[in-house]
Amino acid sequence: MVKDIELLEKVADLFIYYGAKTVTMDDIAQKLKISKKTLYQKYKNKEVLLEEVLTYKLEKVLLKMRNLDETIDNAVERMFARDEDIERASRTNDSIMLRQLIKYYPEIFNRHMLYFSEKLSEILVHNIERGRKQGLYREDFDANLYSKLYFQLTMTYDNSPFLDTTEISRAHYQHESLMFYMNAITNEKGKVKMKNIIS
Repeated sequence: MVKDIELLEKVADLFIYYGAKTVTMDDIAQKLKISKKTLYQKYKNKEVLLEEVLTYKLEKVLLKMRNLDETIDNAVERMFARDEDIERASRTNDSIMLRQLIKYYPEIFNRHMLYFSEKLSEILVHNIERGRKQGLYREDFDANLYSKLYFQLTMTYDNSPFLDTTEISRAHYQHESLMFYMNAITNEKGKVKMKNIIS
């Protein structure tokens, strides 16, 4: 049988391309060239498999972010480092998978988004603490609240009633969201560093 990681990657691709509701366990078994019995022995139903796929994909993004935290010391530089996995995860928001998750599996979607927001907030708070020690970030704001505000801002591209996505691209929106956040948390020294990075 395919290794678990390979299986989750392949199933994730199926969900992203065809949709979490559309793809059946029969489809998965056929595409992965395994028996339905073997698949059901590992995952008792599609909802369990969907949970595993979401957990795997979110942990992969979080691991990438934590690794970048270790390799890029400067807090401002770290926020502007290009995260390919994160960008890829953001692009999957265009997929039928996301729309079907929200419509047909709202409890699973909300639970995983809450978990992701909490873990991402921890990473952002760590960045804020580092930036303060480096003399780049302001001291007079609530790091936990700002981290959650930034997460909420970055996640509203697809579901804000006030944003016309035909007039603003996802890439531009994400860049402006980051600039909004960074201008809010940096002090003068941090803004100089930021200007040097983006110029």
